[in-house]
Amino acid sequence: MKEELITKLESWLNGIGVTVRRASLPAGTFLPGLAIEDGTLVLDLDGLEWPGDMLHEAAHIALCPPSRRAALRGKLEVSPAEEMAALAWSYAASVAVGIDPHTVFHEGGYKKGGAALAAQFSSGLPPGGPGVPMLQWWGMTSRFPAMTTWLRLTEDPA
Repeated sequence: MKEELITKLESWLNGIGVTVRRASLPAGTFLPGLAIEDGTLVLDLDGLEWPGDMLHEAAHIALCPPSRRAALRGKLEVSPAEEMAALAWSYAASVAVGIDPHTVFHEGGYKKGGAALAAQFSSGLPPGGPGVPMLQWWGMTSRFPAMTTWLRLTEDPA
């Protein structure tokens, strides 16, 4: 079951332009079994505890300005707004892939607030949850959780 989910997420991410490759990773990565190297999501099946984390880490790659995306690596330094946008992107991705949002917003992450985040995003109430305004500002959605584009196409607006 876990392998089937991982393969489904891997295929979907590669299909939208977030490259995923499998490799052995050393212990102690920021998220067990996942790393970002040169704009690619690296997946170690032996270490991956929470497959839904793939979508959240992929969100950080997808939401990076295009000019910097290929250089992403290691533990990323993101602003609170970028982190909230990654949460919203992750929820929209779970809907698009057809998996339970609690797979992404699980009890092992989000400071034990995953269920509350999933409930807020799925409530359908405007603005849709934290981060949605950032996705709108970057031109990635107008009717969340439907996305116009999965990869950010704009640089930082002036």
